[in-house]
Amino acid sequence: MIQLIRGFKDILPNEIELWKHIEQTAMMLFESFGFRQIRIPVLEKAELFQRSIGEHTDIVEKEMYTFPTSKGELITLRPEATASVVRSYIQQRLYAKDPIQKLYTIGPMFRKERPQKGRYRQFYQINAEAFGVSSPYMDAQLIFMLTVFFQRLSITGLKVHLNSLGCPACRPAFKRALSEMLMERSDALCSECIRRRGTNPLRVLDCKVPGCQEVVKNAPAITDYLCEDCARHFDEVKASLGRMDIPYEVSPRLVRGLDYYTRTAFEIQTDELGAQNAVAGGGRYDNLVEALGGPSQPAIGFAIGLDRLVDLALTKTRVPELPPDIFIAAMGEAARQKAFEWSCELGREGVKTEVDFSSRSLKALMKRANRLGAGHVLIVGDQELDQGTAILRNMRTKAQAQIEISGILSGIKGQLRAASDRQPYEDGQTNTPKPKT
Repeated sequence: MIQLIRGFKDILPNEIELWKHIEQTAMMLFESFGFRQIRIPVLEKAELFQRSIGEHTDIVEKEMYTFPTSKGELITLRPEATASVVRSYIQQRLYAKDPIQKLYTIGPMFRKERPQKGRYRQFYQINAEAFGVSSPYMDAQLIFMLTVFFQRLSITGLKVHLNSLGCPACRPAFKRALSEMLMERSDALCSECIRRRGTNPLRVLDCKVPGCQEVVKNAPAITDYLCEDCARHFDEVKASLGRMDIPYEVSPRLVRGLDYYTRTAFEIQTDELGAQNAVAGGGRYDNLVEALGGPSQPAIGFAIGLDRLVDLALTKTRVPELPPDIFIAAMGEAARQKAFEWSCELGREGVKTEVDFSSRSLKALMKRANRLGAGHVLIVGDQELDQGTAILRNMRTKAQAQIEISGILSGIKGQLRAASDRQPYEDGQTNTPKPKT
């Protein structure tokens, strides 16, 4: 038997309703805030991620699935969505009509990470990106939108962690101070962080090795090095969150894992998923559009880890089951032929219909209808066809009605509408007559 590749997973039918519920909740909310959906390819040129994410990040150095084409060009399975959305914003000249573009996307990403709970090599994200707005109000609104999203999923116990990473004007002074401190504590750093110390010292703040985490507890805080503009921007983000009653915690060690972030960076974390505690995160990347060959346009975005969110939502969010509206129990070949025709017509008109085309007994068919949770069962045998009537049984109330075959489709829809308008329980017959075949 051929099995799954390690780090990948199937999302089964009994799980998919929760996934769809989360995705649809996001789509409805984001669109009410003016975001529009964009769909981007899973394969891009490797250079896109090298230039945007940063060559000295773990993602680029260790985690990307990169392959050469027959012509020697390196292509990569996307490890994140922001770079691809920026590439599309530039290539498709979305800025030409209006530089302010608010876009969201949902789909799989790929990283060669060590598989563990909440972390897969193919994982799913919901991303939102806003271009052309430099105001701190946009930063606060995105965080507010995220909190509303989690509220709609009945997920509580989350905390907003907030930081500012400064800008090219003020970050160099912080990096020098950080690098000097790390040089003094080199003996306590892991081999990776000793290497990072000279190439990208901010990555040390993101290291999960306990010894390195102990070192950075005494590291300088970037918020102490912010220029006047960055400090004012950060103060307004915090004030705006306060006005909307969004609690947050300023986390000076929060840097996220990507080089393109500037100014606001944030994560929404939970204490219910162990080490993989971030369910959403993002920040501002005001220089990325220009760095990738586009016009100078500010931007900000976030990503929601859908796999982790599903794990979190399993015990928090009640997703209504969607059983068939009607199950057709057909007895005999002629009845099954009609059941086939009716099911096609009902399905085309939006009535969720199931048919069992096997030659099972009525008892077995009724058991299957019960298992599926069907609201109604249409019972028809060959003799009922000759008589021009069928039996429609309400599986909740056990009430039964004769229904004319000549207008059976409109009759079924009328009975379904009437049943949805009645009280949850009503008296009715409980004995199912056996069709004659």
